[in-house]
Amino acid sequence: MEWEAALKKAISEGDEIKADEITAAALEGGAAPKEILEKGAVAGIYEAGRLWQEGTYFLPDIILATEAYKEVMIRIEPLLGSGDVSYRGRVVIGSVEGDAHDIGKNIVIALLRTASYEVIDLGADVPLSTFVDKARELEADVLGLGAYMTTTMRGMQEVIRLLREAGLRERVKVIVGGAAVTHGYAEQIGADGYGGNAAETVELVDRLLGVG
Repeated sequence: MEWEAALKKAISEGDEIKADEITAAALEGGAAPKEILEKGAVAGIYEAGRLWQEGTYFLPDIILATEAYKEVMIRIEPLLGSGDVSYRGRVVIGSVEGDAHDIGKNIVIALLRTASYEVIDLGADVPLSTFVDKARELEADVLGLGAYMTTTMRGMQEVIRLLREAGLRERVKVIVGGAAVTHGYAEQIGADGYGGNAAETVELVDRLLGVG
């Protein structure tokens, strides 16, 4: 099996150790980091996303695939030149303060990266002011806010208020999602869109940024 197919398989199956070993061997054999990214890493996470969307994979499968993808990126990201990757936009995303859930967020991140977006993951339980600071610092095109409990989703409205206060609201699109969130709530707080699931979220970002 060629390294491209082997790496795609290792990532889609969530085998971190094998994915890292194949990546190291491919680099040693002269493969370009960009080639490894496109033909192995992205192909593998895309395959996992496809299997999830068709119902063959479940959340644990996607989590494992995402971790394997991250392992490969740790090895090749420092080797990628600035011209190696062409991104469609920059998305900064995290679960709002008080909310430690991040499974859904991780799936969204995996599919956004598959769709050639640069994604900066702020993690879970992110202080509300940090979203604003990072949106400014990283010049985000899209700010993604996740909440999985009704008690934490109120923080989304506060982030939008803070963005307005900082004069950033017109510069960044705000999308919201998570188990506790609804389309109606997104409209109520003035978000630019609501992602009901990971695939919908990618389509939403495409639409907001006018790409696709």
